[in-house]
Amino acid sequence: MTSSLKERLNYDKTFDCVQCGYCLPACPTYETMEKETHSPRGRINLVKMVAEGKASVEDLKEPIEKCLGCMACTTVCPTNVQYGEIFEGAKRVIDEERPRRLVEDFLFQSFFPSSKWMSTLGNATWLYQKSGLQKVSQRFGLTKRAPLQIHEFEAALPSMPTPKKRRRERVDRYVRKRPAVAKIGFFKGCVMDSVFFETNQNTVELLLRSGAEVVFPEAQTCCGALHAHTGKVDQSVELAKRNIEAFEEEGFDYIVNNAGGCGARLVEYAHLFDEGTEWYERAERFVDRVRDISEVLVGLDGLAFEKELSRTVTYQPSCHLRNVQKVTSEPLDLIKRIPGVELRELERPEFCCGSAGVYNIVNYEDAMDILDVKMQDVCGTGAGGVVTSNPGCQLQMKLGVEREGLQMEAVHLVDLLMEADPRPKW
Repeated sequence: MTSSLKERLNYDKTFDCVQCGYCLPACPTYETMEKETHSPRGRINLVKMVAEGKASVEDLKEPIEKCLGCMACTTVCPTNVQYGEIFEGAKRVIDEERPRRLVEDFLFQSFFPSSKWMSTLGNATWLYQKSGLQKVSQRFGLTKRAPLQIHEFEAALPSMPTPKKRRRERVDRYVRKRPAVAKIGFFKGCVMDSVFFETNQNTVELLLRSGAEVVFPEAQTCCGALHAHTGKVDQSVELAKRNIEAFEEEGFDYIVNNAGGCGARLVEYAHLFDEGTEWYERAERFVDRVRDISEVLVGLDGLAFEKELSRTVTYQPSCHLRNVQKVTSEPLDLIKRIPGVELRELERPEFCCGSAGVYNIVNYEDAMDILDVKMQDVCGTGAGGVVTSNPGCQLQMKLGVEREGLQMEAVHLVDLLMEADPRPKW
């Protein structure tokens, strides 16, 4: 039976919002756009009006699509409004009324969920960088003709490993110490494994040096975050089922990820199923084992950092790591363990950088307004580098550094830890 509009919009959950306004100072889009409709309570009210037939889905479209989905509002809400579920419901209804697009269908149904396509993307990016095509394109401004400001983001991509190195270093099971202190199923992600391959390999190395066994379940696929954020809820559910099945094959102590956005989706899998069903219970068991890499490294406490780095850094937390996974102290703890590193914390670490999945691509100007606010905070620390815990944040911060004309690096936490030459304590 087809669900009603009210059910798809999660109408019943909108009544938890009492319109108190506590969310307003926490919302980046309300701060930069200065519109009530672009605040959490304004969006919730619009959802309610659409469900009641007092407004159209078209009225809802822009305010919802301008939402970052950062979930900062949920951290200050006194009535525990389930904004994430309302937001995804609205995205779903908007997507249902859009005409189907062949390219979009290919990307979400075939491209992101495919490890072969992701590997091809990584190899093609390597060829683009190493063949000289990137330099030629940048020199003659060819990439500026590409849509969606692609030229700015491709310039911020990390250097790709060779296809040969990808094949040589990719194995499904890593172990150095028997018995291992923990058996870990590693969630490699789609974009992480294609574009940030070295960060994934560094993650594995840190876990191995901590005494863990690391396994890559072969049947794993995309986490489904991009699908959910664009309203493709049914596809997101199917991807969740595939991942739950893939990680059930072995008795893992932890299911580890190194991307805040992916991890946030993984810990929300149980919300995709009705309570009391078999899939809900399987998802609950899956979620109970999901951990960010920083949590596991702190918990195992198996590393001693030998190399002094002598630099000042600030930490830009991933919104989804902070607001959804509730991981706040562990990345800071790890940074502080590195000899010679001085951590200068942001005044407003909770403020989004504007990346938000593909938000900075499809809403470029709005994302840059948000990034400008973030960069003011970064510059105010006087730090010489920015540490992130999510690939999208890393690219966005690199773009912010470039826009500000700064001599500053943006690096994933995992890569910074590896640079400090961690050695096993055992």
